Amino acid sequence: MDLRILTKLNAERAARRAAVLVTDIKKGTQRLVLEEDILNDPLGTHLGDALRMGRSGMIETETGQVFLTVQAPSVRIIAIGAVHISQALVPMARQLGHDVIIIDPRTAFASPERFPDVTLIAEWPDKALQTLGSDRYTAYVMLTHDPKIDDPALFHALRSDAFYIGALGSRKTHGSRLERLRTEGFSDTDISRIKAPIGLPIGAISPAEIAISILGEITASLRLKADGTRVSR
Repeated sequence: MDLRILTKLNAERAARRAAVLVTDIKKGTQRLVLEEDILNDPLGTHLGDALRMGRSGMIETETGQVFLTVQAPSVRIIAIGAVHISQALVPMARQLGHDVIIIDPRTAFASPERFPDVTLIAEWPDKALQTLGSDRYTAYVMLTHDPKIDDPALFHALRSDAFYIGALGSRKTHGSRLERLRTEGFSDTDISRIKAPIGLPIGAISPAEIAISILGEITASLRLKADGTRVSR
């Protein structure tokens, strides 16, 4: 691999930005396509599909075979609320290869005993989130049922590039939440990014079932196209 390509690839990895290395099998040439340039690339559709699925592989083009090597950051889930749902969500998220950060100012909940080996920040979200970067591979889940804790995190999430924002609560609770968000100046377009009630509608009741529904919705947001269809394989 060309040293310049390797250097750029490492820089993108360090910055948690996705990229696809395109290798022409016949010619042996390589080029690096950054995520921001995919739409304008001649192989844009193929590159976008490969990146969305997080899968490297061979494709056929008009000029021959090329191998697409996908580099995508791991999904980072920022969970607001050290609650039972979060406890169930952490091990499941790890099995999916996701990183999880728990934020909750209530030290009785945000304790190492309840969340061993997890990045745990026992501070108010508006302060904690200032130290955490947010990108297209970040998912926010609001789980406290307490507007004093959830709302500041929602304000931050809606101003970010996060690919997923979900909030726990009934439709009535979400209605009150929308009123508060509009008061803060958020538009209907902004607010429409919030998945609420959080999770896929699978009739989840227990913390583990709700965690499954949340991770399912996060996966759908990550993998499906904008129209809700799957990438062809």
